Amino acid sequence: MTITTEQIKALREETGISIMLCRKALEEAGGNIEKAKVILQRRGAAAAEKKADRSLGAGTIAAYIHHSGAVGALVELASETDFVSGNEAFRALAYDIAMHVAASRPEFITRENVSEDTLMRAREVFAKEAEGKPKEMREKILEGKLNSYLAEKILLDQPFIKNPDQTIRSLIEQATQKFGEKIAVTRFARFATGNRA
Repeated sequence: MTITTEQIKALREETGISIMLCRKALEEAGGNIEKAKVILQRRGAAAAEKKADRSLGAGTIAAYIHHSGAVGALVELASETDFVSGNEAFRALAYDIAMHVAASRPEFITRENVSEDTLMRAREVFAKEAEGKPKEMREKILEGKLNSYLAEKILLDQPFIKNPDQTIRSLIEQATQKFGEKIAVTRFARFATGNRA
């Protein structure tokens, strides 16, 4: 099957990934753009995993203030080099993540950041909810409820507010593939006035 320039251009505009990688994904997907997006997403996750042990020496801080002025967020998005952190697309990504933080109220970046005390309290609550269920189901129910609860609290596991089909983790993996460097959210803070916390 012949891959057209229009198909490559359309995939590139949707993903921001290089023309060469878009062409290869389209060839592998037989010209199907949706399948090519899945292929690029898988490759992005693999690329991010390969770069996971690299050190982060640069980055940017983005701020988002909601138009009402009652909610805002700061996000530090780190990269390996100033070359990437100075890129407009990188800064736009940091801004989008700050907007997401303001809207979605995450409490932790990753599951590793969740304290044992928080996990213990959540398990106690969910264990009470699972009481009365058959013993063999209780542990599955408890783990399911805990995973669901944490997915709402962990930034990287949350669905991205601008595209709920994508998590913040996959957004960062895609950016890692696009920029060719390790990228990570290293810190964030959310601020809200009054009862908007």
